[in-house]
Amino acid sequence: MKINYDARLKKLIDSVDADVIALVPGPNMEYFTGLHFHLSERPTIAFVHRDGLSMVIPQLEMTKLTNRPDLEVQSFGWSDSDGYESAFQNAVSVMSIDTSAQLGVDGMTMRVFEWLGLASGGAKVKDAVDVGQELLRIRSFKTPDEIALMQAAIDLSEEALKRTIEWAQIGMTELEIAKKLTDEMSNLGTEGLAFGSLVLTGDNSALPHGSTGTRKLGANEFLLIDFGGKKQGYPADITRTFCLDEPTEQMREIYEAVLQANLAAQAIAKPGVTCHEVDKAARDVITEAGYGDYFTHRLGHGLGLSGHELPNIAENNHVELEENMVFTIEPGIYVPNVGGVRIEDDVVVTADGIRSLTSFPRDL
Repeated sequence: MKINYDARLKKLIDSVDADVIALVPGPNMEYFTGLHFHLSERPTIAFVHRDGLSMVIPQLEMTKLTNRPDLEVQSFGWSDSDGYESAFQNAVSVMSIDTSAQLGVDGMTMRVFEWLGLASGGAKVKDAVDVGQELLRIRSFKTPDEIALMQAAIDLSEEALKRTIEWAQIGMTELEIAKKLTDEMSNLGTEGLAFGSLVLTGDNSALPHGSTGTRKLGANEFLLIDFGGKKQGYPADITRTFCLDEPTEQMREIYEAVLQANLAAQAIAKPGVTCHEVDKAARDVITEAGYGDYFTHRLGHGLGLSGHELPNIAENNHVELEENMVFTIEPGIYVPNVGGVRIEDDVVVTADGIRSLTSFPRDL
């Protein structure tokens, strides 16, 4: 996927009310520059401003900039032997980060460590503002290429799940099933995992974010699998719940309530509808089925480089959906001593509704 990073950087500086925007390693830096660094003990900061892009960067990482002449980065390198203070001093001086400047930072990602590095360079800004939500807002609108990468990750992940379920048997441990699923995704060509594959059986499935362990899958119980591979950094995020033997009537009742909640949310979602309304459509179905107290999390979240992004599909969020947003719909019911069901799909908002990127059957 060829990305116009100049356009992304221009949109950033035009959209955010700040003189300079500081990005630290992570999804925001990756999205706006295409540069990958670890958030480590060596401070690395990209500064986006009207005059272009500047970076304080360790000398050992400088090759990453020379390989990206398209970015036209003004670099301030530093070595382990000399330390980074002089690099920050030079950067602060050249960019005039002084008492008249407003500095935008991602408050969810920037550490005190990086802030102290700026202070060591003499930065004395008029105001530091948290622009994290603005960064996520820009990223919430996906391009066709981004959607295509998520679709590729989803297609490979679903094929891996198909192979895993055909192989899985009663008596296997959660860890064995998770390893098989991970191996199948790798064999099919995914590029890493969106997160560790979550496999929960029986009572464990009643924990929305339980831990995959050595528990063996028994007869007549739920098998919940939450997983996803990645393609060029873009993830799939899928959950399906199965029973490999004969489910009880209560299990069928729970499953049907979750399925209908998923379908109700998909039916109502479209541009102009609020995240609250989408959540409510699913939550009402589960409440009417008598399991409202057992749906204990939001309906879904945005999907992109971070895995969890905007929009936040939750009861208290009255932001309206807009075209090209991508998010999950994942209602769930979790009953202690019985088990849990979650059915999660990834969808993209279209001009008049949504399109599901996931297509794996929703059968118990």
